[in-house]
Amino acid sequence: MNIVILDGYTATQADLNWDGWQELGNLTVYDRTHRDELIERARDAEVILTNKVFLNEDLLGQLPRLKYIGILATGYNVVDLEAARRRGIIVTNIPAYSTMSVAQMALAHLLNITNHVDIHNQSVQQGQWQHAADFCFQLAPQIELWGQTLSIVGLGNTGQAMARLGQALGMRILAMSSKPAELLAQQGIQKADTMEQLFREADVLSLHCPLSADTHHLINADTLKWLKPSAILINTGRGALLDEQAVADALNTGRLYGCGVDVLEKEPPRNGSPLIGARNCYITPHIAWSTRQARRRLLDIAKNNLKAFLRGEPVNVVN
Repeated sequence: MNIVILDGYTATQADLNWDGWQELGNLTVYDRTHRDELIERARDAEVILTNKVFLNEDLLGQLPRLKYIGILATGYNVVDLEAARRRGIIVTNIPAYSTMSVAQMALAHLLNITNHVDIHNQSVQQGQWQHAADFCFQLAPQIELWGQTLSIVGLGNTGQAMARLGQALGMRILAMSSKPAELLAQQGIQKADTMEQLFREADVLSLHCPLSADTHHLINADTLKWLKPSAILINTGRGALLDEQAVADALNTGRLYGCGVDVLEKEPPRNGSPLIGARNCYITPHIAWSTRQARRRLLDIAKNNLKAFLRGEPVNVVN
């Protein structure tokens, strides 16, 4: 069994490895693979593992031996699933491996915006506290979250984890969900009647929904008008959930207080992004998923997925 890993570095980085995978077949690992390198590297592959290397119908047609694609992520938009199905290629993903890591990053962005730990630390390191007129000083307001409303779009595993974190801070949780209101109430979550209500009552709006035709640019010039000027927007889902120009305009004109994102519509942002440099906007480079613990789980699940396929009992199949 020829196994080719096209972009293994983001999963292992410098602290993990592919030990033990050799027992499953002839293993070849590439840190990164550019599109023009793919056919040459994967021509004889029966198994491909990919994170962000896109496999469309044309490319799949040039890989006649391919039987299995393991996506090293939860999202599976990097593979043409229908083209793979027609060719009898099984495609699997890695569900729920980074739930708490992503929720933790969402909370980190929120706390950074409400408490501005970094800029105050920098000011102290630069000597400003030594020369302060009082025993304390503030470069930005300190905001208490107790009693405020955390509105959540997408109440899957990560959305529910974020809800629990918000509850631990004493926040009221409001969410859009297909689940019955009575069931949500048992979890201390109020079900919003409409998206407009969800936005209008939000002190914090946190996005944890999949990207689809319905959610593309969910946050746009029109829906931003529903938010309070004091609201904080958090996005650790997908970059294209935001119309970045509309969000940047709202931040720069004071129509939105703050924004924390771990994702952008184009990654890396080779040509920049309207959010880079926007007022009170904080951006991390798509690292919420990448704690060592989450990456360890990802590798373990990926290996078990492949073992199950080799046994003829595939799991986590998405096509």
